[in-house]
Amino acid sequence: MYYHVFILPLPLRFISRDGPLDPFSVVAWKSSKQDTTADSTTEAEYVAASEAAMEAVWMKNYIQELGVVPSIAKPVVIFCDNNGTIAQAKEPRSHHRSKHILRRCHLLKEMVSRGDCRMDQVSSTENTADSLTKLILQIAHTQHLDKMGLRSMGD
Repeated sequence: MYYHVFILPLPLRFISRDGPLDPFSVVAWKSSKQDTTADSTTEAEYVAASEAAMEAVWMKNYIQELGVVPSIAKPVVIFCDNNGTIAQAKEPRSHHRSKHILRRCHLLKEMVSRGDCRMDQVSSTENTADSLTKLILQIAHTQHLDKMGLRSMGD
């Protein structure tokens, strides 16, 4: 599964070799096979959301510790297009369908209940990660690439 962590606009300016970066630029990206075999798409997305949440909350805490930003009080938002995954993350109790998911992945439930992160629904048509994982129409693919800031080498 894939996850993308985006940072919200902050009063910071990042400089790279090519010049300033857009404050919406990707700060973490991972593409790898999951360690476990999922029984369903809900389980696969739950595991990916858990990993993304752990990374995003760690980054938020790291930025706060640096003192560059006085306070980042809002929870990190994890966007997901799977309603089952969102419902499972918000449910404080274990469900009989989730008992076989690795324990470390249930940290997502704790982070949601503590308010460190929140799960929001994103429609499949608006999910930019779909360009990297699914067969979609050319126009949607181009729109997603544009949202991610990816350009053709000829541009």
